[in-house]
Order: sequence, then C-alpha cells, then structure tokens
Amino acid sequence: MTKRPIIVLDADGVLLNYHEAYRHLWLKAFGVLPELADPQAYFPYDRWKVPRLDSADRDHLRACQDETFWETLPAMDGALDAAMNLHVSGFELICVSALPLKFEAARLKNIRDLGFPIERVYATPVTPDNESNRSVKAGALAQILPVAFVDDYAPYLRGVPTSVHAALIMRQPNGSPNVGEDLALAHSKHEDLSGFARWWLNRKD
Repeated sequence: MTKRPIIVLDADGVLLNYHEAYRHLWLKAFGVLPELADPQAYFPYDRWKVPRLDSADRDHLRACQDETFWETLPAMDGALDAAMNLHVSGFELICVSALPLKFEAARLKNIRDLGFPIERVYATPVTPDNESNRSVKAGALAQILPVAFVDDYAPYLRGVPTSVHAALIMRQPNGSPNVGEDLALAHSKHEDLSGFARWWLNRKD
C-alpha cells in the first residue's frame, strides 16, 4: 500500500477556534461573558473586552483550562471541509500543537469529536528551556517529515526542515506576531485553512 504524503496542521487558529473558546473560558473562570472589542485582534485578550489580569487571576484562568476545556474547542469556520478535501485528495493529516503533554489525548479527542480526519496529535509544550531561535515544533516536524506544515504563528516556522513547505495563515492582523523577518520563512501565505487547501490542491508542481 502506498504511503500517503503527510500534511501537518496546527490546532489553535487553524483547525480550532481558540478565540471563541477563550470567551467561554472567561465565563467559567470569572462569571462574565465578554463582549467583542476588536474583531481583527490576533490575541483573544485583545479581541474581547477583558481586563488585564494579575498573577493570581492568571493562575485561576489557567487552572480552568482543564481537560474538559481542551476537549471542547469549536472548529474554525471552513476548517473541517478543508481538512476533508485534503484527506480525500490523498493526504494524511497530523496535528502538531504547542500545548502541555498532559492534554495531548484531550486535543485528539476534541479534533476527532468534531469530525476531522486526523488520527495523530503531537503535543510540543513551550518551556523556559526552548530555544528562542527554533520552533518548539521543529523536532516533531523533523521526525514526521511532512510535505507541508500549516501554522498561524510565524515564529513556529523557525527551524522547520527545508524540505517542508511552510504555509502561514495570516489571520487577524491587529497585534499579530506575523511580522518582520519571520515572514520570509513562509513559502506561502493564506487567509485560512480553506485558502491553503484550495491553493495546495490546485497548484502546479
């Protein structure tokens, strides 16, 4: 049986709507459902009308990001159809996500429950030991060696193997980290996963 070529997909901002999940996380943590502040904000704490938190409240919010939270994020608009189109076109899809290892199974359950044709998730946690000039995902990508890698965070393209097509999702621009020299690491740029899938499946090698 011929092995399918692999495309690696990020989760938050590519497959899953972390912005919407953050809004309901705030409700769980503080009893308030935030209103929209800036629909073009990259980070959720800028998108919603929420105050800056002190260290105690940040710890409380983080504690609410439990297994149930990571199992129940909604899908990004159009992401499921895009993933299905890639899958039926002959590609194996794998998710590589920067989150704690203890939530790897919860992330896979979330993705599978939403219907994504993805059987494997690699969690690549961010730690103080991570080298700033190398993506926390670079090691997993070197192991998997996909034909393409899709992420919405340009710094995560650092250190990606040169044989891998690096695609950057250029979503909400306000406060975005997708600026400067890291943009040169992207071989292609797209509005969302749907845009990448259309482009990838119609490209001419």
